[in-house]
Amino acid sequence: MISAHPGPVPILMYHSVAHSPAKEALGLSVSPDAFADQMELVAEFGCTPLTTAQLAHAWRTAGALPRRPVLITFDDGYEGVHRHALPVLAKYGFAATLFVSTGWLRGPHDEGGALDTMLDWDQVRALAAAGTEIGGHSHSHPQLDQLADERLWFETLRCKEIIADELGARPVSFAYPYGYSSRRVRRTVRSAGFAQALAVGNALAERRQGPYALERLTVRRSTGLDAFERLLVGTGRDIARAFARDRVLTKGYAVIRGARRAGRGLGGY
Repeated sequence: MISAHPGPVPILMYHSVAHSPAKEALGLSVSPDAFADQMELVAEFGCTPLTTAQLAHAWRTAGALPRRPVLITFDDGYEGVHRHALPVLAKYGFAATLFVSTGWLRGPHDEGGALDTMLDWDQVRALAAAGTEIGGHSHSHPQLDQLADERLWFETLRCKEIIADELGARPVSFAYPYGYSSRRVRRTVRSAGFAQALAVGNALAERRQGPYALERLTVRRSTGLDAFERLLVGTGRDIARAFARDRVLTKGYAVIRGARRAGRGLGGY
């Protein structure tokens, strides 16, 4: 069943999928068994996973979407996305989006700094061949809103150029490292040729947020199946309650970050 004007859409944000991730990646990881159980629930509820580009295009053109659309996204480019997540996605025929930090992936562009074992480019190509959209996530995973203009442009454009060279197709979707952005960052991402971008926000995505500030829901090691069900089919109020503590911390840190930007002459916007 399709709808021309669907309501809010849950965009799930994953990072590492691993049995024993590095300590630095543990909190934002999920175990392979938990991921399999979560995808089984996605199927049981009759949800239809879409790529980021598919959702954004439908909202941009007022196109039709499935009755229960959902996005499954992965940030950074951890090796377990190929090893553990891809077989589960293939089992159900689910689409997904992988946002890669090109300077973290194993291969000729690796500049170090990754928190755990990362994908190599052959694995990224295998994911793309299986129908996963490959998007940008900067080159070295910095806090983009804290960068000067020249470095911001480098991080955004270099990421796009490497993905295009390695995959033979330009990426059209972007995700902000740490979820941080500003009007200046969003303008840069748009100028670099990305058509849409995802933040975090821990809220349902809505068309009114605009194509460069779509919000996502964090899936953690501590996210049990009942909590995951609320992310998938809960109301905005359910989700606001689930992430109430996150919102308080985010608002407090936003004030600090704005002061840092102003102190560096980057503008508080």
